[in-house]
Amino acid sequence: MLDTLRRDFQVVFERDPAATNRLEVLLTYAGFHAILSHRIAHRLWSWNVPVIPRLIATLARLFTGIEIHPAARIGSGFFIDHGMGVVIGETSEIGDDVTLFQGVTLGGTGKEPGKRHPTLGNHVVVGAGAKVLGAITIGDHVKIGANSVVLRSVPPHATVVGVPGKIIKTVSEEAPEVQMDHTNIPDPIAERLEALERMILDLKKRLDEALGERLQKPKEGNR
Repeated sequence: MLDTLRRDFQVVFERDPAATNRLEVLLTYAGFHAILSHRIAHRLWSWNVPVIPRLIATLARLFTGIEIHPAARIGSGFFIDHGMGVVIGETSEIGDDVTLFQGVTLGGTGKEPGKRHPTLGNHVVVGAGAKVLGAITIGDHVKIGANSVVLRSVPPHATVVGVPGKIIKTVSEEAPEVQMDHTNIPDPIAERLEALERMILDLKKRLDEALGERLQKPKEGNR
């Protein structure tokens, strides 16, 4: 567990340009506090210790604004940026080197027993306010845009945006890994509306030309 915590601590400096001081991160970063608390609570949960794991999770939520169920399985290199409002459900499974931004929910869609929360692969990035719901699988290197609602499984190396979430891009495994550029994520709805607008303008132009030709023919016949 110590090696995992060292990795969790190190990734703060790799993914947050504001992190420059080890003591500052150790004392003030809520995301690191939340994952540190979860590592302890999860270990106690795996030992079937009653009450205490849930108590640790509750105290962590009070102090950090981040709610992680003690049973959730989280790999190493996990980073929560800012973190307020993040919720990770009981049967969630998270791979290595995953990044969540504030307001992310890894939740269920009902009260069914068994697996009911998502599984995230390695190197997944989930944007601010996004909701990933149900027992679905998010593949490795997937990027989910801010405020998206993902209800279906997503293959590896895809980018997902929208409500409900739709795949807008899939990158080959050989492509270089880059962080998600939140400011330049395509809007599939706006793109579809723009395409419809272009189609309507084209049809209007063709209709005007056809009507013009029909009106011109009688005039030519009367000459």
